[in-house]
Amino acid sequence: MNPLDEPTILDALRQVVDPELGCNIVDLGLVYSAEILGDRVRVTMTLTTAGCPMHESLVAGVRTMLLGLDGVRDAEVEVVWDPPWNPAMMTPAGRAAVGLA
Repeated sequence: MNPLDEPTILDALRQVVDPELGCNIVDLGLVYSAEILGDRVRVTMTLTTAGCPMHESLVAGVRTMLLGLDGVRDAEVEVVWDPPWNPAMMTPAGRAAVGLA
């Protein structure tokens, strides 16, 4: 069993892929923070645009992945718009996945 820590959470969230861009939300730079509060996890994230058609799907995917982790009984996903997302927030792997590398 892995201890519940931020790297474990981020690894799980790499399974959540933005289907429009074909890249996971961590490498896209959409995940701003992951906070562990006992058996609860709170993720603060953004989307590429305020009108993102995948909003509901991505948030549901994050919540599903979090609740699938050992020791997580509740998961909160907060979508924020400040700071606004921009391509500079992507990891090198994210840039490569969307053809910007």
